[in-house]
Amino acid sequence: VQLQAFGGGLVQAGDSLRLSCAVSGRAFNNAAMGWFRRAPAKEREFVAAVTWGAGNTYYADSVKGRFTISRDTAKNTVYLQMNSLKPEDTAVYYCAADPTYSSYTVYYSRYYKYWGQGTLVTVSS
Repeated sequence: VQLQAFGGGLVQAGDSLRLSCAVSGRAFNNAAMGWFRRAPAKEREFVAAVTWGAGNTYYADSVKGRFTISRDTAKNTVYLQMNSLKPEDTAVYYCAADPTYSSYTVYYSRYYKYWGQGTLVTVSS
């Protein structure tokens, strides 16, 4: 299983950016696909998740209303559309897959079995 995240970059506050995560190697019909981030000197934190089958979505309070997660099952890709970016959104963003998804586990990185490499998002003020 491979997850490949890309789309990061340097933007200004208020700008938008879309991250993509390409999934290969197996089917994830019952999985949750999540985005996490790690800011400098901070712990990794949950950002958003979407269930592969039904498309149910989950968001951290800090990004609700600004970020949108989606998946394209035909392209085996998960997206994170980030609008109204703030300097505090600066972090390395990781995509991950939780094959044993539940509405409880979706928020916690320890339940995600597969991880992609990170992509850096830098938001300048």
